[in-house]
Amino acid sequence: MKVLLVEDEPKVSAFIRKGLEEEHFDVEVAYDGTFGTRLALSHTFDLIILDVILPGMSGFDVLKTIRQHDQDVPVLLLTALGATADKLEGFGAGADDYLLKPFDFPELLARVRALTRRRGHGSKGATLTLADLTLDTAAKTVTRAGQTLKLTAREFALLELLLRNKGRVLSRAEIAEHSWEESFDAGSNVIDVYVNYLRNKVDKPFPTRLIHTVVGMGYVMREEDK
Repeated sequence: MKVLLVEDEPKVSAFIRKGLEEEHFDVEVAYDGTFGTRLALSHTFDLIILDVILPGMSGFDVLKTIRQHDQDVPVLLLTALGATADKLEGFGAGADDYLLKPFDFPELLARVRALTRRRGHGSKGATLTLADLTLDTAAKTVTRAGQTLKLTAREFALLELLLRNKGRVLSRAEIAEHSWEESFDAGSNVIDVYVNYLRNKVDKPFPTRLIHTVVGMGYVMREEDK
């Protein structure tokens, strides 16, 4: 996931960038509104994190300019301006979310994941691949080594989540948050059950495993066990 961070405070931008990169996001930073606008309009990002008080152009003006060209990219406003009028101006300009400074990084990360998840669900379609496995999000089809795999809707959603995060270990809680709409009992083994269902279809008939267990942490999709 590629993120544009427009933030003029070096300590804040370094803190956010480090945290997101540790979570495997690709982060590009702009330190003023003018350059941030230029980057937003000339590159493709999955999410934009935008401060409001910026040199060159205010975050509100940057957002309005972005929305003239791109109505879909999620934008999270990050600012110390917490008055209702400021929030209304931000949402009126096209913001998807609004987080006040100071903030805890876990909350920022939760909002980032929610926005990028929404972006992924709202896309018109993409082809996700790993080794000889291909998932078409638009056609809702899965093939491996040229063979069509028949998955349930739940299995398909789980596989899509794992493929979108290939190489990254997902905890059971993360999988539940992204793939289970109804309330989830953290003490149940439902995630493990569905991963096993998926393995029986995606891995068992083929010589190479793609779904791996990381003991005590969760699951990851990659070509080789490490």
